[in-house]
Amino acid sequence: MALTESFMLPLGTNAPQFRLPNVVNDEIQELNQLKGVKGTLIIFMCNHCPYVIHLLDGILKTAEKLLDKKIKTIAISSNSVVTHPQDGPSEMKKLAISKKFNFPYLYDQTQEVAKSYKAECTPDFYLFDEKLILSYRGRYDQSRPGNQIKVTGDDLHNAVELMISDSKQVKTQYPSMGCNIKWHP
Repeated sequence: MALTESFMLPLGTNAPQFRLPNVVNDEIQELNQLKGVKGTLIIFMCNHCPYVIHLLDGILKTAEKLLDKKIKTIAISSNSVVTHPQDGPSEMKKLAISKKFNFPYLYDQTQEVAKSYKAECTPDFYLFDEKLILSYRGRYDQSRPGNQIKVTGDDLHNAVELMISDSKQVKTQYPSMGCNIKWHP
């Protein structure tokens, strides 16, 4: 695993559109049909990454809280199944069902969606407002596997509160860190 930071797509960027299969129900779904009334959180993640595993329970709680604020969460896995079969659709479906995801888990087989978002790592967080304009990108919080800092989601939760109150985002946004996306060989 190569520790990788997120690219930090410029704030104000319009969310690139996509149509991807949802591994749980096998439906092709589009961003415009999945977006939230007040905002949308897109997370690039995968099954095997220790950084994702470390944050996953917190992410699930955050997604639940965001629903109350009319913000929907969408998870996307873009890892190559050639090099990482544990990140393929059947394993993604098993994880989503066993952890009771309350959001779609989409598979980006061509990796074009990850490239359009300039996603670099798992997890990589993108918070868009109701118009699908990027309001926040970066880390969930300061917690990492082994650093003994409690998982809180403080960075992301603060960004959500600022976005829904139409306040200016904090200037310093820290990149997310995790495993690099496993690009096709």
